[in-house]
Amino acid sequence: MTRRKALATGAGAIAAGVGGHWIMNAGTSYDDAMRSTWTPHTAKADTDLDYLIHYATLVANNHNAQPWLFDRTAGRVTIRADLSRSTPIVDPDNHHLFASLGCAAENLMLAASAVGKGAALAFIADSGGRIDIDLAGNAARDPLFDAILDRQCTRSDYDGQSADNDDLAALAKAAKIDGCELIVFSERNRVEQALEMIVAANTKQVEDRAFATELRSWLCFSAAHAITRRDGLYAACSGNPTMPQWLGNIVFDFVFKAGSENDRHAKQIRSSAGLVVFATGRDDREHWVRAGRSYQRFTLKATSLGIRHAFVNQPVEVVSARSEFSKWLGMNGGRPDLVIRFGYAPAMPKSLRRPIEDAIVQV
Repeated sequence: MTRRKALATGAGAIAAGVGGHWIMNAGTSYDDAMRSTWTPHTAKADTDLDYLIHYATLVANNHNAQPWLFDRTAGRVTIRADLSRSTPIVDPDNHHLFASLGCAAENLMLAASAVGKGAALAFIADSGGRIDIDLAGNAARDPLFDAILDRQCTRSDYDGQSADNDDLAALAKAAKIDGCELIVFSERNRVEQALEMIVAANTKQVEDRAFATELRSWLCFSAAHAITRRDGLYAACSGNPTMPQWLGNIVFDFVFKAGSENDRHAKQIRSSAGLVVFATGRDDREHWVRAGRSYQRFTLKATSLGIRHAFVNQPVEVVSARSEFSKWLGMNGGRPDLVIRFGYAPAMPKSLRRPIEDAIVQV
């Protein structure tokens, strides 16, 4: 055994041993916090801002940084980027940030439909870009709304089961947004080719000290720390052992290595039913928002069909890898925005959200 493997193995043993103790002593309180986050809200009126924001924020977002701000005028909700919660190393151009705003906008409109309210979205490029959603008229309830509270990014091994062709067609139909294309593949040779590019990009990220430092700043190793913060990435949500925050910061440096991370991704991707790439025809913030909307609709439909998903975004996050990945996909212009794996697996613990009032622009 090499010295690096010995250190990683030893650190993993420490993590597992201490983590088991902390799961037993802190898990219940985290479960309570999770249930209070992922719970139905009732609208006091069809334009109830708290109700709309509650559902809007239950979406995937980079490092669970929750980089959004909401404000409302008569009949309109505006979503803006909270750049103080950006992740500049992994997302230097704020691409993922604006995609997450698109996810939030889609959920907000679905929540409006659930109370019979129509919603129309416009992306306004002024001042860096914002999303205006006008609430007017009547709308039929979109059944995708019913999947919001069950949706999650499931960062675990899947069971290897293939997806039904009818389900794949339903997913593509649900995710259709103008300007956004879905590229779905489940053939093993294509998955292996994609995996090779994912691993190469992942190696570059893991070996970048700035990337590792930024990631660690968003990690919550203990339930108590996750409950206090209500953002970031809680270890148990990825199937990792929990432990005191100070110990987790030490153990992270031992175990976060390219070899072990690549092995983990390879195992998870090979256990998946396939991969989906969300791609847009133009590389600008408006289309990043569209990619987020398409992704959100896909994942809600997938949830309703019992299909799990998780991001494998490495080849679109590393600039040098993105160009190669785009060529491999056969794209002529535009940008591959998001990459996910999908398949079948049990649910994992869900992440928390900050209080709704923290996301509202105070005037």
